[in-house]
Amino acid sequence: MTDYAGIQGYGNGAERHTPSLASEPVETGVAAAGLYDSAEIGKVLEVGGSGARIELDAAMLRKLGDNDDPSIAMAGQVGSQIKMKVNNQWLISNVKSLRLASADSDLIFADIDFLGEGNEARLTGRLTHFRRGITRYPVPGCRIYPVSSDDMQQMYAAEDRPHIEVGTVYPTKDIRGALFVDAMLGKHFALLGSTGTGKSTSAALILHRICDMAPEGHIVMIDPHGEYSAAFKTNGAIYDVNNLAMPYWLMNFEEHCEVFITTTGNDGQLDRDILAKCLLAARAKNRAAEGITKLTVDSPIPYLLSDLTGIIQNEMGKLDRAGESGPYMRLKTKIDEIKADPRYSFMFSGMLVADSMANFLGRIFRLPGDGKPISIIDVSGVPSEITSVVVAVLSRMVFDYAIWSRNEPQRPILLVCEEAHRYVPSDRVTTGSSVRKILERIAKEGRKYGVSLGLITQRPSDLAEGVLSQCGTIIAMRLNNERDQAFVKAAMPEGAKGFLDSIPALRNREAIICGEGVAIPIRVALDTLEEVRRPASSDPVFTDLWRESGGEEEILGRVIKRWRSQGR
Repeated sequence: MTDYAGIQGYGNGAERHTPSLASEPVETGVAAAGLYDSAEIGKVLEVGGSGARIELDAAMLRKLGDNDDPSIAMAGQVGSQIKMKVNNQWLISNVKSLRLASADSDLIFADIDFLGEGNEARLTGRLTHFRRGITRYPVPGCRIYPVSSDDMQQMYAAEDRPHIEVGTVYPTKDIRGALFVDAMLGKHFALLGSTGTGKSTSAALILHRICDMAPEGHIVMIDPHGEYSAAFKTNGAIYDVNNLAMPYWLMNFEEHCEVFITTTGNDGQLDRDILAKCLLAARAKNRAAEGITKLTVDSPIPYLLSDLTGIIQNEMGKLDRAGESGPYMRLKTKIDEIKADPRYSFMFSGMLVADSMANFLGRIFRLPGDGKPISIIDVSGVPSEITSVVVAVLSRMVFDYAIWSRNEPQRPILLVCEEAHRYVPSDRVTTGSSVRKILERIAKEGRKYGVSLGLITQRPSDLAEGVLSQCGTIIAMRLNNERDQAFVKAAMPEGAKGFLDSIPALRNREAIICGEGVAIPIRVALDTLEEVRRPASSDPVFTDLWRESGGEEEILGRVIKRWRSQGR
């Protein structure tokens, strides 16, 4: 912070100066907003590249605090907006921090971030045609004024760009906060918030608004807890282990290795070499492989698991083979084990050997949508050992489809990943998994091919480095962990830093939105979602539920039956 003692009138024992406007008679209560938003509340002291230091008159701020306009009443507070005139333009800034000049002074020093600028209407002096960024800086001594709700209306007007309204701009009662859909989806978005802040409901709200706006859209959501099925049962297609029917042969070689190979080091490399040779031979036996000159282990060609194990058996039995039979037996045993396990039947069933790729992609990607633009993939019933592989296959299908359909009429796809820190973990957790590789690639390259990524997480600090910074729009709800807060601030654009300081102070279902999806950073109170459109994510009410009793024997019987049969 600058030492203000050297500024004339601010030193210890120096005569303290307060702006003369504080002593001018000013009406309070229900006054015309025009009087208040033209009242000086301070002036600029120092100017930097992205912000400035200013002084504010505390007496004037107290008088404005009684105003009926909530924007003017909040003038000068942390998180509020102020304006200053540079030639014929209004410059809008956000108050980042406040400090009293001295214990018995009415002068407040503040740091501000520049947000944007707008023209001054010739007759009324009002703010018009607001845009992000500034072209001319103020000079020290420039006078500062409060921002009114009329100004806020201009600043947050959604113009004529396609947008969805998600809430009310703080601190106003009626100005709507809008998200520009094309800008938000074109450069990815992230929704962040600690458990219990209303994150799942907010995600459902945004996706419902997008679905209502684009009923022929294409959205794929990975739902690890089975929360969103209840929210989208009327306007979405719901898939779980009972009806997903995802063919195992869609896996590429790396994903096959994650499922079938349990060894590491030299043994792991030997097993991979054997699997690559036998898998290629198994794919080549299918009629769909006829005429394909560049057949590889990654080609999505159907094959029979029995063919694969048969080829492994034959390779093991060859007399000219050097080495032992251990690696072949390991592979064959693992494949037979998975084929026999009923928990894996949604993927490794003998019924899935037909060439159903077109049907599968059409169902999952909503091609056509039939008025249900979102598919919810509930992976809560998938065995935990292969959940990441299932998510990897689905994510890669989205990306590969976008790459190979470049010469076709474009059908952009939005991939939404709940609990994203599970699948794109930082290097501290793990490296090299197939799901992390494909989601990182989508984050970096997806927008070139019409693939948008939506990441939802409660632990942004556990996300892979760089992924969050690829998200053009960040919707930050309350974050309780200091490391998470610091991680989000590092990924934010410069002008939003002041807003982010208020992240720990946000109420439930409040969010700070900044980036490409909004004109300037905003703090919004998100709309209440209708009961039937909410996800099943409410916390149990212990004091109520612990008063209930009776029927425990029947409950135990039904639970154990489902548990043993691995059915839900």
